[in-house]
Amino acid sequence: MRILITGGSGTIGKAFIREFPEHIYYNVSRNEKFLTDLMREHPKVKNFIGNIEDEGFLMRVFNSVKPDVVIHAAAMKHINIAEENPIQTCQSNVIGSINVINASIMNDVPITIGISTDKACTSASVYGDTKSLMEKCFMEANTMKNRFALTRFANVAHSNGSVLPFWLKLKEEGKTLKLTSKNMNRLMFSKSDAAKLINKAINKCDSGDGGFVCSYKMKSVNMFDLAKVISDDVEVVGLRPGEKLDEDLISVREIPFTYVHDDMIYIYNQPNYDMNTLERGYSSANAEKMTREEMENLVWNTK
Repeated sequence: MRILITGGSGTIGKAFIREFPEHIYYNVSRNEKFLTDLMREHPKVKNFIGNIEDEGFLMRVFNSVKPDVVIHAAAMKHINIAEENPIQTCQSNVIGSINVINASIMNDVPITIGISTDKACTSASVYGDTKSLMEKCFMEANTMKNRFALTRFANVAHSNGSVLPFWLKLKEEGKTLKLTSKNMNRLMFSKSDAAKLINKAINKCDSGDGGFVCSYKMKSVNMFDLAKVISDDVEVVGLRPGEKLDEDLISVREIPFTYVHDDMIYIYNQPNYDMNTLERGYSSANAEKMTREEMENLVWNTK
């Protein structure tokens, strides 16, 4: 299978390539440092250096590769940077995503999977707003000929810019771990589980489905307990502006559109009148809590 990943040199792209090495991979990326790291780790990946905001460039890449699957992972992801640069965030996360949609349709790509975030669920930020729009655009674009779907992530452990590498570095340097609140909870899963979620979405589309957002019933972790797995030296520094103690993965307004199957949650555009909808919104406040063993595995298993 020929798989083209936008932003493939980032955490999620590399995790997917590592988890499913049997495919032929192509990457579109503009970060030279990340590209160099990807080339060293996965030398067989064919790389295209460029920007998804450049529609002409993207069309040429898609036409050259003729992918069976596109995984759209490229995005501006840091909330504080997005707040300070809303125009550029819209260019990357909305216009860039529309360019990917158009390139997939024009080049007859059977399956295109977008990577979304829990911040799109009940958005209170520029980043969340742009990802919410991306979800809506992917859902609208879905047809039987060109299937579009999305995976909605929560926090991916050991991803670029995430708290665990930061805390582990502070521990290594003998410094105090910084935490905003002892009552902060987050939904969190591994890079390997993130890759497997994408693969489940691909397989569901390959079976003829599409036009959905999917996620796991992820477990919740108390961030103070997680920090204590690493070090007893933890300082509480107070909440940052706009920061919440808990985060939603599925909002209350989305409940009628949910379909639950085992550990998976799917959201469609049409209401689900069966019995297997969520009974309430899904968040770090009401999800099953991680055990100590699960937290330790999350901290020390960097894959």
